[in-house]
Amino acid sequence: MHSQEEQPPTGRGGGTFTPAAGVAFVRGEDHYRAGRYAQAAAVFRDLHAAAPKESAPVRMLGLCQLHLGRTAEALTLLSEARDLAPDDPQAQLHYGIGLQAAGRHAEAADQFRRCQHLMPSDPAPFLNLATALLDLGDPNGALDAARRARRRAINMPQAHYTVGLALMALDRQDDAIQAFADTLRFDPRFADAWINLGVLRYRRGNIAGAKEAMRQALAARPGYGPAVGNLAAFMRLTGESEAAETLLQETLAQTPDADGVRANLAAALLQEDRAIEALALLDARPVPADPRLAAHWRLQRILALLQQGRVAEAGATLAEIDVVPPDLGPLLTWRRVLLAQAAGDADTARRHAEALAAELPTAPLVPEHRIIAHYDLARFWLTHGERTRAFRQWTEGHALLRRFQPFSRDAHRAFIDASIARLDRTRLCGGPRASNRDPAPVFIVGLPRSGTTLAEQIIGAHPQTFAAGERGALTQAFAALAGSGTAEDIDRLAALDTARLDEAARSYLAELHALAPAAARIVDKMPGNTNFLGLVALMLPGARIIYCVRDPRDIGLSIFTFRFYGHHPYAHDLADLGWYIGQQERLMTHWKAVLPNPVLTLALQDWVQDFDATLRRVLAFIDLPYDPACARFHEQASRVRTVSRAQVRQPVNARGLGRWRSFEAELQPLIAELSAAGLVPDDADQPSHNM
Repeated sequence: MHSQEEQPPTGRGGGTFTPAAGVAFVRGEDHYRAGRYAQAAAVFRDLHAAAPKESAPVRMLGLCQLHLGRTAEALTLLSEARDLAPDDPQAQLHYGIGLQAAGRHAEAADQFRRCQHLMPSDPAPFLNLATALLDLGDPNGALDAARRARRRAINMPQAHYTVGLALMALDRQDDAIQAFADTLRFDPRFADAWINLGVLRYRRGNIAGAKEAMRQALAARPGYGPAVGNLAAFMRLTGESEAAETLLQETLAQTPDADGVRANLAAALLQEDRAIEALALLDARPVPADPRLAAHWRLQRILALLQQGRVAEAGATLAEIDVVPPDLGPLLTWRRVLLAQAAGDADTARRHAEALAAELPTAPLVPEHRIIAHYDLARFWLTHGERTRAFRQWTEGHALLRRFQPFSRDAHRAFIDASIARLDRTRLCGGPRASNRDPAPVFIVGLPRSGTTLAEQIIGAHPQTFAAGERGALTQAFAALAGSGTAEDIDRLAALDTARLDEAARSYLAELHALAPAAARIVDKMPGNTNFLGLVALMLPGARIIYCVRDPRDIGLSIFTFRFYGHHPYAHDLADLGWYIGQQERLMTHWKAVLPNPVLTLALQDWVQDFDATLRRVLAFIDLPYDPACARFHEQASRVRTVSRAQVRQPVNARGLGRWRSFEAELQPLIAELSAAGLVPDDADQPSHNM
């Protein structure tokens, strides 16, 4: 929210300006308007010293100090200016702005009401009153004040924007969207209007529109922290985690004092259990002065300390938090849960968890924080053996995610049908293909939670390999050659000739080998590459494919109980999830029958039953000699960005096999779809492995 600072005339408050002083005052105003507040302050300080009875210099000096973050000093100066010129409307208005900046919102509101009588046709007192009332939790009063300001200045972008803020606080989303659109009609470069419009699009599930709004905000105001933070969060939601981190890092490198960006980057690092990096990031700067940002900062610091087992320090940081805004309240409650657990106080932890569950339905949370809270509570109840309560929290979290990632069975079925029909053996084995036979690419595919990360880490421990993680390069190549991944795109892919495929392969392979020039094999373990194996056959004839499989009921349960940052629309409804697993198996059955590239099917339980024989089989498949380092894969220091990062830091074990049995009743919609697809195995000879 913005305070209104109407640029004042060089009015007097009791003294006399010399011509030279008048020139200096204009120079100070020019600095002020250009945002050169330190230079402006120096001019006005000299003028104030020369003419201490003049209100205008001391008032402008107070405004400069306000912009420079020196709130206490600014308020003293603005109070002095008001006393020097009690009849000057600008002096009264700016004193109210000082009160508002100092957090004295009720006094500020009273001051702005007095200003309305002094400036009845000016929108500034009404807009600032609206801002104060929003801070006081009175959105209805704020809306009335903002509308009165808008009537006085219908072409003023700030008036429409403040109306939008009040409507947003009242959760009148349609009206708020219109108000922000009106703001942008008068000022297309109003960055905060773009940001709030983006937030509203996000709440409506329009992630693409939300990202575009943040990009528009950044075009208007490059490096703007709130826009950067929101864009990074939306990118994580759509699977662009590495790009989001890069955006935050680059912004912070350019603007080290962007504390909001720093806090957002710390939060992103903590979601990947990178506590040491997050804590170093936070401790490199003092706690911000802004109360809300300070609370967010300390909440992230507590989590970083707890992830490192530094419980006493986490408790001390919690003690530094006085109050938090309502939208951060559940985050604070969750930290209390974690602290109590770390201290071994199960009763207190449970009490705080119950409090968090009670808060969630009415807490004014952004959707992402609400989703995180549901997953946190699910993990808590699962740890305490309350599976039904845990499953309820997962279900509620997915219900929110489904709003942002709608799933169409028809569209997905059409894509698979087209792949099977157009990319058949005749086309893949007898039609045009790229001429390279580069053996470096190894694709590990399969559904999430099928063992793809485990296979990658084991192979990646071999000295002649490089584990590249989940790369988006194949998806990008498909988009460049054919389109965004619709059924119609398959026709374009099937029609490619050798020259075009050679060109695409050269670009792909150059980028691949640049990752690890000395590696004989480079592993890409993006599970979704299953959809694009026809492109692998056409573009990379020398590539090998490892298909990871697991009991589909365990896969379904595991997908449903983990929070994935990426585009997984099929995951948010159990029936859709079961259907999707069946469709992916149908597609893989086709690929195994028609691909000219070698395909190895690798079951997760193979590692458990005979690790050494499975390892030798996998290494032989990718034409590498046996190496004992692969058996010590869990000792590697490599970064794992998937939700399997904790599991692959341990030796292979059977804990995940048969876990679905503990949730058989809750999983019935999933199991029904799997049965319809013929994928429910005979369990007679399979042992049960509970959690």
